Amino acid sequence: MRSVNGRFLDLALRLPDEMRALEPALREMVSAAVKRGKVELRVATSREADGALLLPTPEQLNRLTRVESTILGWLPGARALSVNEVLHWSRQGGTADKLDVPALAAARQCVGELREARAREGARLAQTLVERVAELRRLALQAAPMLPALVQRQQQRFLERWNEALAAVGAQASGIESQHERALNEAAAYALRIDVAEELTRLAAHLDEIERLLSGGGEVGKRLDFLIQELHREANTLGSKSAALDLSTIAVDMKVLIEQMREQVQNLE
Repeated sequence: MRSVNGRFLDLALRLPDEMRALEPALREMVSAAVKRGKVELRVATSREADGALLLPTPEQLNRLTRVESTILGWLPGARALSVNEVLHWSRQGGTADKLDVPALAAARQCVGELREARAREGARLAQTLVERVAELRRLALQAAPMLPALVQRQQQRFLERWNEALAAVGAQASGIESQHERALNEAAAYALRIDVAEELTRLAAHLDEIERLLSGGGEVGKRLDFLIQELHREANTLGSKSAALDLSTIAVDMKVLIEQMREQVQNLE
């Protein structure tokens, strides 16, 4: 399990002109090691780093002179090479092949160290997610005992209001029994609408799957993205069905924890 920053791989390469031919190999190397996140790979020669000027060798000057003479023989109107052009072409022709191998080796070492660093950070993020899962389970355990009493209380309140409404309109005595039966049916239907036991069961199942993925390691970021969305859905439903302040508070606390988990999951590959 490794840490990343972002949902997809965003690779930026910064290469000197004489090493442009290495770009496909470098992209393949990085994409094989990193699946998600933003990575910038910058390659610079020691000559570029310290600003030193490397003079062309006599062999390079002789080769450029022969090439220039041939071109001027065919194209008399062509402009002669400038000092800057001579330095540029000498640098490209004389060092590119020699630097390819050490550049690839250095890049391979950097990518390996990046993988190790991300693995260490990923382990810490996974531990943080496990702690958030434990807190969500604790909140779910607090909510579960509230449900039977809450449903019963809301049913009783519904029946009381129903009876008050019947008394206010002066219902006929002959219809009291049928009206009472209808009230019971309505109260039962209302109890089903506010019952969140199913949401808590699904939330526990999602938490089990998150723990399983975290314990297994590997590339789990995309799967965790989906499970976090499902946790959000269950917490939102829990809040919308809540008929008591205590249950609403638990739903809000769950949403805060789930949002913290969502931010952490974005940093896992």
